Amino acid sequence: MSEPCQHLRALTDLKTAPQHICPECTALGDTWVHLRVCQDCGHVGCCDQSKNKHATKHFHATQHSVISSAERGERWLWCYVHEEMAEY
Repeated sequence: MSEPCQHLRALTDLKTAPQHICPECTALGDTWVHLRVCQDCGHVGCCDQSKNKHATKHFHATQHSVISSAERGERWLWCYVHEEMAEY
């Protein structure tokens, strides 16, 4: 198995979701499917299966490249830049 990309390798302390909500969806009165946590700043956003895709929109706005799942039992990271996943 190859080494993960430099963005995934650079992570030293994983951020977790302070609340289990997508604040942007909540403000819009919408719902979401799953939540993702930006590993650069801790922003919580909804996944791409959700109507608003706030996690991906956050990446496009900030270029923060790595997210993790905020779902219980899921232990993975995703790098948007390299389209690469890693488990932890």
